[in-house]
Amino acid sequence: MKVKFLREPPIKAGIEAGGNRRMAAEMRARRISPEAGRALEILGHAIEYLSDEYVEHAEEVRAADPRVDAIQILMRLNREIYVACPVVPGVGERIMSFLRGYVLRAERSGVNPAR
Repeated sequence: MKVKFLREPPIKAGIEAGGNRRMAAEMRARRISPEAGRALEILGHAIEYLSDEYVEHAEEVRAADPRVDAIQILMRLNREIYVACPVVPGVGERIMSFLRGYVLRAERSGVNPAR
């Protein structure tokens, strides 16, 4: 069976609404708990299964299809679970945190850290 893809207007990320910055913040490494990891795994399998079934059986791919809505709901839940996990600080953030702590400890002990 041949799938016919229909051209529909692209979904705008909303640059004026901070779409790129929001996307960058969401894509940072996260500390994922075993429970969240299991939920992400199950949702990932469900998304993959529904997507495969849809492409296999759909004659036309349309954004207005309820099956596409179901896939998008699962993807939104997947993203919400991922974003709810705490962010792992980057190397630069860890270094700055260490230096701030070093300066604060030095100031409390009466030592000038700039010397």
